[in-house]
Amino acid sequence: MIAFIVRRMVQAVVVMLVVALLAFMMFRYVGDPINQMVGIDTSPAAREALRQRLGLDDPMPLQFARFVANAARGDFGVSYQFKQPVADLLAARLPATLELSIASALFALLVGIPMGVYTGLNRHAPLAKLFLAVSLVGISLPTFLIGILFIFVFAVHLRWLPSFGRGEVVDLGFWTTGLLTVSGLKALILPAITLGLFQMTLIMRLVRAEMLEVMRADFIRFCRARGLTARAIHFGHALKNTLVPVITVTGLQLGSVIAFAIITETVFQWPGMGLLFLQAVQNVDIPIMAAYLMLIAALFVAINLVVDLLYVVVDPRIRLAGRAT
Repeated sequence: MIAFIVRRMVQAVVVMLVVALLAFMMFRYVGDPINQMVGIDTSPAAREALRQRLGLDDPMPLQFARFVANAARGDFGVSYQFKQPVADLLAARLPATLELSIASALFALLVGIPMGVYTGLNRHAPLAKLFLAVSLVGISLPTFLIGILFIFVFAVHLRWLPSFGRGEVVDLGFWTTGLLTVSGLKALILPAITLGLFQMTLIMRLVRAEMLEVMRADFIRFCRARGLTARAIHFGHALKNTLVPVITVTGLQLGSVIAFAIITETVFQWPGMGLLFLQAVQNVDIPIMAAYLMLIAALFVAINLVVDLLYVVVDPRIRLAGRAT
């Protein structure tokens, strides 16, 4: 297990170095940082002095090494647009994005797995066909259209839920959360469902396909011959053997949810990192863009490491195969 973790950590470092190189190239080839930091009336001498002070005339390897060292400390420079440290801006927006992503992932799991089990065990039931029809809608419609429809129905027409913002939040010092207020919980419902609907339908269809395959396996016939109850067979044996692909998809989708929450945050004006990144793209705010890229890569790497470790917990055969090799 220790060797497995070390191997994964080395791979994670390599991935982060490649992402850091891509982020560093943004500073070099997406506009001139000096033009973003000074006004049009700045003299050439002042521009050159600022360039030397920032080390932009140093050799490329030295600049890249300095960039990686600063990024490892969480220092991504100052935002061109907001004139504030990028780390502070991301730290202020991170709680909103994580709460939205985790809520949407929980919605996808808690709804998608039971629906997948039911449709796998009751293929011809009317409710199973209804679930499959709903899943087609969730996969086919784009996220922004689903969000707009939800706003029209539940915010404009029925007036049950708010259409934008995060609601009232509580500042805990190190974290700001809307989960402790009624308005915060109401504001979370629509964007969380919108963001998690695609993942929910994907998980449902995956669990359904795995259940259909597992229920035809020989060990399920053996369990029936032993006289085990249907509940024990379905949830104690069949469902457990479907969890490895579900964990894979869920882990990758959680990273995707965090990375691509931009559309949902824009539709609902959710004050998270995705909305901040979109504003940075519109204003060519390279420090925010580079920091966002590296932060999302770090989250993907961490999630993939957790998923690999969960494999060993769920399926002991993976652990035995690792020892054999």
